[in-house]
Amino acid sequence: MRINKLLSNYGYCSRKEANGWIENNRIHINGTLAFPGQWVEETDDILLDGKKLEKKKKIYLAFHKPPGLICTREESVEENIIAFLQLPFYVFPVGRLDKESEGLILLTNDGDWAHEILSSENHHEKEYLVTVDKPLSESSLKALAGGVDIRIGKTRPCQVESVTVDTFKIVLTQGLNRQIRRMAKALGYQVTFLKRLRILNLTIEDLLSGEWRHLTEEELRTLERTLHK
Repeated sequence: MRINKLLSNYGYCSRKEANGWIENNRIHINGTLAFPGQWVEETDDILLDGKKLEKKKKIYLAFHKPPGLICTREESVEENIIAFLQLPFYVFPVGRLDKESEGLILLTNDGDWAHEILSSENHHEKEYLVTVDKPLSESSLKALAGGVDIRIGKTRPCQVESVTVDTFKIVLTQGLNRQIRRMAKALGYQVTFLKRLRILNLTIEDLLSGEWRHLTEEELRTLERTLHK
C-alpha cells in the first residue's frame, strides 16, 4: 500500500496529514527519506521522527457535538471539532453534522471502520430530533416520510414520527448535504433545532453537550453484526 494509507491505517494521522509529514522529511523507509505516494510493505523498516512505526490501538468514540463546532480536523478552521476536544490521541470525525446542529458524532482512528459506517449503499439508519418554525401539518409529515425533491435529488422514503406540533423524529438512510434542512425548506419550514440521536445502534445516551465516551465492546459487537448482515 502507499505510505500515507499505511500511516492512516496504523492510526497515526490522516492520509493528507501523512503527505505533510513526508514533505517535512519526518518519515524514513529502509533508511531513506520517504517520498509522496511511495509504495511500502508492512515488513519495511519505517521510522517516524527516528522511531519505529507501530500500530496504534484502535479508538472508537461517541461525542455529543454542541452547536457551533465544525466537523473537521483542519487546524485553519477556528471552531474545528478536534481543537475543542483536545484529546491526547489521534482521531478523526466519521462523517459530518452541520455547524448549527448538535448530537452524535463518531470519532475513530480506524479508517476501514469509518468507511463502513459512511457507506450510503448499506442504507444505515440515522435518527434525528427536529424542531421547525411553525406547526407541522399532517400532509407535511406524510411528505417528509414519502420523499421530498430537494433539487439535488429526491430523498428516500423514511420513518417520521410526530413529537409535538412543531417537532418530529426522523430516521434517514442516506446522508445528503444538509438533507433535513433542505427537506423542511422544500415544504415551507425552517429548522430551528436539529439533534442527531442515533447512528445504527449507537446513541449519545446520557452524554451532555460537549461530552464524549468510548464505545463499549457490546456496542462494537452489535455494530459489527449490523454492518455485515
